[in-house]
Amino acid sequence: MDERALAKSNPKEDIQTHTDKLLKNFDLLRNLYPDRLSDRDWELLRWACVYHDLGKLNSKFQERIKTGKRFPNEVPHGLLSLAFIDYNSLKKVYDRNDLKLLFQAVAYHHDRKMPFQNSDIEEEFPGLRAPSELFEYDKLPKKIFIAEYIDQRYFSINERFYEEQGDLFFRFIMLEGLLNRLDYAASAHIPIENRNDFLKAAMDGLMGRWIKSDKKARWNELQDYMQNSADKNVIVIAQTGMGKTEAGLLWLGNDKGFFTLPLKSAINAIYNRITTDIVLEDKEERVGMLHSDTFIRYLEQSELGDKEEQNDKKEDLSLDIYYTKTRQLSLPLTICTLDQLFSFVFRYRGFEQKLATLSYAKVIIDEVQMYSPELMAYLALGLNYITSMGGKFAILTATLPTFFIDLLRGQKIQFETPRVFTDHRLRHSLKVLNKDINTEDIVSFSRQYGGKKLLVICNTVKSAVNLYHQLKEEIGDEKQSVHLLHSCFTQADRAHKEKHILKMGQRESTESGIWISTQIVEASLDIDFDLLFTELSDLNGLFQRMGRCYRKRKLDLPYNCFVFTGGDKRCSGVGVFIDKEIHRLSKEALSCVDGVIGEERKVAMVEELYTKKNLPEYYVAMTDLIRYVQSYQAYELNKKEASERFRYIDTVSVIPREVFEEHKEDINAAINELKKVYSGVDKSQVKTLKAKARSRISAQTVTISSYLARNIEIMPQIINDYEKILIAECGYNSEEGIIRPVLKPKAELEDFSAHSF
Repeated sequence: MDERALAKSNPKEDIQTHTDKLLKNFDLLRNLYPDRLSDRDWELLRWACVYHDLGKLNSKFQERIKTGKRFPNEVPHGLLSLAFIDYNSLKKVYDRNDLKLLFQAVAYHHDRKMPFQNSDIEEEFPGLRAPSELFEYDKLPKKIFIAEYIDQRYFSINERFYEEQGDLFFRFIMLEGLLNRLDYAASAHIPIENRNDFLKAAMDGLMGRWIKSDKKARWNELQDYMQNSADKNVIVIAQTGMGKTEAGLLWLGNDKGFFTLPLKSAINAIYNRITTDIVLEDKEERVGMLHSDTFIRYLEQSELGDKEEQNDKKEDLSLDIYYTKTRQLSLPLTICTLDQLFSFVFRYRGFEQKLATLSYAKVIIDEVQMYSPELMAYLALGLNYITSMGGKFAILTATLPTFFIDLLRGQKIQFETPRVFTDHRLRHSLKVLNKDINTEDIVSFSRQYGGKKLLVICNTVKSAVNLYHQLKEEIGDEKQSVHLLHSCFTQADRAHKEKHILKMGQRESTESGIWISTQIVEASLDIDFDLLFTELSDLNGLFQRMGRCYRKRKLDLPYNCFVFTGGDKRCSGVGVFIDKEIHRLSKEALSCVDGVIGEERKVAMVEELYTKKNLPEYYVAMTDLIRYVQSYQAYELNKKEASERFRYIDTVSVIPREVFEEHKEDINAAINELKKVYSGVDKSQVKTLKAKARSRISAQTVTISSYLARNIEIMPQIINDYEKILIAECGYNSEEGIIRPVLKPKAELEDFSAHSF
């Protein structure tokens, strides 16, 4: 340990040891992806690894790392590292642009706003001479080079490579992005990449197990197509129940991959399915899930796991290391939300890590029809960058708006002609009712067709709650149980209800009853009900909802799906979060539907409705948004600002007053845990304790719209400088969720009702 040249303080690590770890990961990365960079750029990246931390020899940095003392206007070590780059020797091998790439990669490897001039940096160079004379590192010459000034042919502060410079911009992304990933992996003491050498064998194993139970089992037409198109960008529209997950994994093969889904609940379900049915061992080395609650989900799974089985593993990976590998994108397969990957479209400071990683990866986009127009625009722009860098994508979806294909083509993205796959099994017969959804029709049709498991879907929480009470009164629990599920339950209650509906919605379940819900059941819930009654949202939403009925069985009823179009009035939610024109066109398209509707017809109806011609304002809004994102100069935003713009979260998490009072003792104990300052306790242990505390609090929270949050009384309770809980003055019960919110004096009840939840 060279105490005069520390790079890290907890635990202590000197610059030489840290840099050696970078170079070890560099060799690993180059061996895995030798063709991803030219030989010239691999060598530039190696030099960047060697030079990146030498500025830490600065006496101010060494004092800060030992004592914690901070100096005003301290020049970042990345900028000071430029003094050590021996450009006089390097320019014999590399040209001017090569050296500019090297200088910028080293200077900006911890990217932040830098209010300095070259002269401010150069003033610190003389102070590097004395410590460098005592510094020994076998990757450098015995006599270390120290510049007297920064040669402006190679670097000027805040000079950058921008998109207009074409190839240089993309070369910089690779050098900077990979340098940062190497740096963070070395600091976390993990490999930068875990090799995918298992997925093909795992899929073969899955088929082998299927054949044992059914000698005729084979990959279907969709799965064969995906497996044979592994080197192409593909777009596939396939009906529910055709095995899109398996198809995506066959396309991925033994490449690095990301599997994106729109909802955290869907990610959790796919992760559990893959790690239970396909990747049967060493999941911590192979598969991760990435969303805002990842650590808590890992923690819960760890606590549920068999301790003896965990102790028998070849390598005892801590939860913290597994989480770190997931966050640093080191695992071969990561299942994640779109925002975890595609926020790079804003080219924020530090975006290069994600895009450089995606340049040698494959991205599977599932359920694209669930995304808002904003997210579709970000997705199209992101796929443009990814394919330009060498990455590949596969879109797997039940339905696909035509204007999204136009959006991709407008971005000059190359992909195979979209393919439609169905098993030609008729599963749905649709009855269109030009009236409001009502209990009389639900009861009448259910008696007529004998459904034991009924699913009712409304467009808004208010509509669902009203219908729930009406059906309870009409039917009564003594005849048939009635259940309610929507977004405005506490996380604990919602998790319990989702578990219940999933259990009841399985074919083998003998439980009967009625579930009334909102659009939260539209995607990725593997449930199979006998009859569906739904308000019309739009065609996309309707066909998604129909996928929760007769999901994997052949039609044997005159009608099994009933859609209420609102009659002379609009359905609930139309004009609020459902586009009025799309609703009108959907209603018009359904006017000639009565009876059996096959998958091909559903696809054709979506293709015909969601076009630039029918929805010109919709398409223009998306293309305008792409131009808006592109109007940001690269490096203009920081990561937090980019994330906020990408996600545009229009919801707030609150704890209803009644819930807070009921769980006050536990919530306050969790708050005290978060406030507690630990000394002499391992960081990962502290992280786990605080994650458990946050989980206990979040279990009692309800997600409400920002509009509602602005119009009801809310009392904030501060936890620390960056965390607080919001206590909403409203009632709550586990039967119907939030009730009786206390409106602020000027809030209008009519407006509240229109925008509720």
